[in-house]
Amino acid sequence: MNSTTVSTGTENINRSATMIRLHQARVTFDKPEGGTHTVLHDIDLDIAAGQFVALVGRSGCGKTTLLNMIAALVEPSSGSIQVHGTSPREARPHLGFMLARDALLPWRSAQGNVEYGLELRGIDRATRRKVAHDWLGRVHLGGSERLWPWQLSQGMRQRVALARTWALDPDVLLMDEPFAALDARTRISVQQQFLELWQSGPQRTVVFVTHDLGEAITLADRVVLLGEGKILDDVEVGIERPRDLESVAAHPRYQELYERFRASL
Repeated sequence: MNSTTVSTGTENINRSATMIRLHQARVTFDKPEGGTHTVLHDIDLDIAAGQFVALVGRSGCGKTTLLNMIAALVEPSSGSIQVHGTSPREARPHLGFMLARDALLPWRSAQGNVEYGLELRGIDRATRRKVAHDWLGRVHLGGSERLWPWQLSQGMRQRVALARTWALDPDVLLMDEPFAALDARTRISVQQQFLELWQSGPQRTVVFVTHDLGEAITLADRVVLLGEGKILDDVEVGIERPRDLESVAAHPRYQELYERFRASL
């Protein structure tokens, strides 16, 4: 296969390169009452550099366990996994992780929360302040730098968490239902901001867990449907970019995929 690149405005992403590879990856836990429970069954999955992949399925299907395995929070019981050409644990400096809840530190301002990861990485004070200020501006929170988490709405808190994740400049973004805790109107606003950030480049590899079929189709390049610890379906979305939420929902491919995935579930 010929190598291809996708221009992102500030760099080129080699879409023929594999960023994440799982081969026969299985996760089994011991039950308290005895015996074992297999959460993931021999998963084979390759994710290309710069690709946005959504993991979709009902609660308990294994999607968060798969994400945690990529993040080196869960070890595979058998099989193998590589991230950024190495083990997940060694790849951690290249990863950004965003949870459903913002997990902001209450004793730090919005600015201080965005700086936190940079501080842990030893970035000097002046640089991390500049980076944090820049990213708060990009998520439309300029002027809110000195506000404490309790002074922010839930949507603002989640945008601070988004800025904190992007400020680390990760090659891979791991996102576990990052917008699920938001009300419907705020969710649409934050989704659109995230989509604009990702599309404006450089395009990071994204693995995005959601139970929302519409969200998966709208945001992702590719949707992987999980059920009972197995891959049930794996489909390229095929809707052109750049996208906005309104135009995607009206696209014929959106309805086609929505019905396909709903039938599988």
